[in-house]
Amino acid sequence: MPARLRALLVVLCAAVLGALLPAAGAHAASRTVQGGRLDWGIKSSFQSYVTGPVANGSYSLTGGAATVGASGFRFHSAAGTYDAATGAFRASFAGGVRFVGHKAADGTYRLDLTLSRPSVRVTGSTGTLYLDVTSKAKGTGTVTTSSQVPFASLALGGIDMRGAGTSVVLAGVPATLTSQGARSFAGYYTAGTALDPVSLAVDVRPAKRTQDPRTPTPTPSRTKQAAEKERAGDAIEDGAVDWGVRRTYREYVTGDIAKGRWTLSAGARDGGALFRFPAGEGTYREGALTARFAGAVRFTGDRGLDLELSGLRAVVGHGVGTLYADVTGPDLTRKKVPLVTFTAKGLKDDHGLVALTEAPAKLTAEGARAFGGMYPAGTAMDPVSLAVTLTGDAELPALPDLGDTAGDTASAGPAPVPTGAPKTSAEPVASATAEGHGGTAPTVALTAAALLLAAALFTAARRRTRRPRTATVGTPAEAATGNSAEAVTGTSAETPAEDRT
Repeated sequence: MPARLRALLVVLCAAVLGALLPAAGAHAASRTVQGGRLDWGIKSSFQSYVTGPVANGSYSLTGGAATVGASGFRFHSAAGTYDAATGAFRASFAGGVRFVGHKAADGTYRLDLTLSRPSVRVTGSTGTLYLDVTSKAKGTGTVTTSSQVPFASLALGGIDMRGAGTSVVLAGVPATLTSQGARSFAGYYTAGTALDPVSLAVDVRPAKRTQDPRTPTPTPSRTKQAAEKERAGDAIEDGAVDWGVRRTYREYVTGDIAKGRWTLSAGARDGGALFRFPAGEGTYREGALTARFAGAVRFTGDRGLDLELSGLRAVVGHGVGTLYADVTGPDLTRKKVPLVTFTAKGLKDDHGLVALTEAPAKLTAEGARAFGGMYPAGTAMDPVSLAVTLTGDAELPALPDLGDTAGDTASAGPAPVPTGAPKTSAEPVASATAEGHGGTAPTVALTAAALLLAAALFTAARRRTRRPRTATVGTPAEAATGNSAEAVTGTSAETPAEDRT
């Protein structure tokens, strides 16, 4: 084989390997899905049936799930894996919703369905939505609880899930009830029934490094422990109040009447079904707590809606708590307004953490004024969760993680519309953004082309080595044999001397 061809083949093979190795490495390294949410209305007509005059029922949210838009539910804290090279995706979400209706004389419900912990798995062009389901069978009343039922198939045709960015977003993916989902749905719908479309937005991060087991976990010194114990009866290290105001109020703000939104500022964070007001400061001693918190939430919309709550304070004593806020609104503008009272029995120090979870709360008379008389005093508001740390090593409860793509503003709109253009169709088509997608296909195409070129050159070289060298370029023998310039691998002025005949 000519030395020049050998050199060219070496270069091509190196290029091929260079193209293949990164792809293989990307395939081997699945990335972590951590943080994000899934928005899904299940089936809007089912919601209308449950809450309508026939079933005369209702729904309730569990595990930190929230409402979003006109008829959607938001599930939070995505966790899973994502393979950027193949597009394989798996993520689970927290939260659930319970539907009840057709109340019987004994107080039970003939319709009782709980759907929780949704998870999405995508392999190639196949996607499936799984759910934990507890349902009461229609007619027999038999209660069945099943874990991770393949509830709905997701239509992902035309969506390229591959990518290398920091987020994965799917908007408006059509969902169809599976046969297993139909059985779990207590017989209300048959397999193949169209469900509400599914939208999700999750963060993709590098895989977490595990701590070296040989590295001992540091422990506080005796001096530090003594100092923290001394502080435990007085100053607060950190703290947060989690409160959603009132679910139906949020739905009113973002609904068809007010057509509004809420905006968080000054460090307040969105937990889906609640707002977190952080950076608690104050004192705690033997069940008595006085603390103030940062953050503000502002509700705006049509019909003169403009209400801001900020400067939240919590005062707890003798098993009862009061949540105050600075109120700025059309009906009341005043500082330190006592908005709600809540039960706070058993508030105590547990290894440096003082916490109260979902304490029932009622609107005060002054709170009723703050909401423009929309609710009378004594109305049940969203429960209050409160936590403060007394030592440096105590940690606050985790906030439901909606992901970095959630931003600080919630509105009635769907998940962010991705930039990728869906294929043209008369039917609604889902769209997807796997940030940085499209990097894999060109690499594969380049690799295939390089392989074909290398194979062609190798075949040509083999032919030359097998052909008797009976002619040289530019001699009558070339014309006599009928060989063309493309077919003959004879010498030229540029051929190395050792290869010339």
